[in-house]
Amino acid sequence: MTAPIRSREGQHVVVTGAGTGIGRQIALRLASEGADLGLVARERGRLERTAAEAREVSGVAVHVRACDIRDRTAVEQAFDEVVAANGPLSALVANSGIGGPNTPGDGDRFDDLVATNLVGSYHCLRAAESRLAPGPGPRHLVAIASILARIGVAGYTGYCASKAGLLGLVRALAIELAPRDVQVNSVCPGWVDTDMAREGIEAMARDMSVSPEEARAIAMREVPLGRMSAPADVAGLVSWLLSPDARGVTGQAIDMNGGAFML
Repeated sequence: MTAPIRSREGQHVVVTGAGTGIGRQIALRLASEGADLGLVARERGRLERTAAEAREVSGVAVHVRACDIRDRTAVEQAFDEVVAANGPLSALVANSGIGGPNTPGDGDRFDDLVATNLVGSYHCLRAAESRLAPGPGPRHLVAIASILARIGVAGYTGYCASKAGLLGLVRALAIELAPRDVQVNSVCPGWVDTDMAREGIEAMARDMSVSPEEARAIAMREVPLGRMSAPADVAGLVSWLLSPDARGVTGQAIDMNGGAFML
């Protein structure tokens, strides 16, 4: 087996929502490339498991901090802590978020979806911005959005609105930070084989009175490539965005959805 190219030695990247799914895989990919990591999410136990895997993969420095990104003060404290441990930031991957539907009336989750996915991501992006390593040279902010930032889905007003808002936030920040040579981009995954996706498929199955396997097959009919992405696919795209190969890319929303949405 060929050893990974350690192209990120000396870099410090914070990944939020790194305990599971896409965030976990992004953290492991960047660790394999030599980056030191700050891992932030609500549940410390899951973060510790990701941290242990990252250290085993490459021996990088990893600092874990549990934090609710809806709390601006807690976010600032968390970023102070990871910077004190591993130094100024080369990049942030703002991946933390929650999913699922919302319905009007009692128990509507709209506020929580927007507070977490949009406002919480804003807190993290601003905290990272003020703690970036000095130039010259590019630094990066990447927000993980969704195909639902591009399209509407009945029953998902909160999720669609929060993820669409991220795209506007990224464009504005890209213009603000370009004079400092900071690249700001977003990634819009479609179906990705994670716990969140499996929960979505199970909900579809219940609504349609079919098996989860049948619901998954129905969902994949709308995907020209006919498959879900793997978390490692998204991690590879993020790795590219943080690389010199993406030097001219800023203010962009990069789609990875198997062809389900095309501009």
